Amino acid sequence: MRLVISRTEKAIILYDADSLSDAAPGPQIGPGGAPTPAWFGGDFWEARRAVVGQAPGRGASLFLEAGPEEWVLRPYRRGGLIARLSEARYLWTGEERSRAFRELRLTAALHEQGLPVPRPVAACVWRHGATYEAALITVRLPGAKALAERLTRADATLLARVGHTIRQFHRAGLDHVDLNARNLLVDETDRVWLIDLDRCRLRSPGPWCERNLQRLERSLKKFGVPEAMAAIRRGYAG
Repeated sequence: MRLVISRTEKAIILYDADSLSDAAPGPQIGPGGAPTPAWFGGDFWEARRAVVGQAPGRGASLFLEAGPEEWVLRPYRRGGLIARLSEARYLWTGEERSRAFRELRLTAALHEQGLPVPRPVAACVWRHGATYEAALITVRLPGAKALAERLTRADATLLARVGHTIRQFHRAGLDHVDLNARNLLVDETDRVWLIDLDRCRLRSPGPWCERNLQRLERSLKKFGVPEAMAAIRRGYAG
């Protein structure tokens, strides 16, 4: 993975040059070309009839047809009370401290280790004086569905695999601050993936590991399947 920064008058883009060389988003954009700020807006893809779906949740992530594969375009959006002040803008403290750049670099580092995260494609930040907006593009996992959609029919083997996967990430030092049943995906082969690494970081082992698991347990209760946590913990321990 070869991460490169490009700059325009209005935006700064961090992208994986190797990914774009291998899987360019069609001849209408240009094989192997560097991404432009337009790539990070839905209008660009809608004009090319390349929007093939939309994910639920805050920010309305779009699924994009990008040549031989599909991508996920996710704009960064605030939640909670602070969203009343600004839903899409964050305090500018430098491009490398932006949420998009930090998430892309973290995802790239985990992907390089062979951990099950989507391959990152590109991140873009638009600076507006003391604030900025941002968006991220990653490769979509074919056929993958959120664990939340599989819970009512998930057997002990799959749930143990979820626990084992979480353990892999913890061994790598990943503190996932929003570990829930929607950020764990299961593909067509029942492989488990972890997504949405916004605000996550690498740390030395500590109490945060248990806090991650407790957050997931609260999520399972929300979806009405709290009993699934026992099998997940067994997989985590084993």
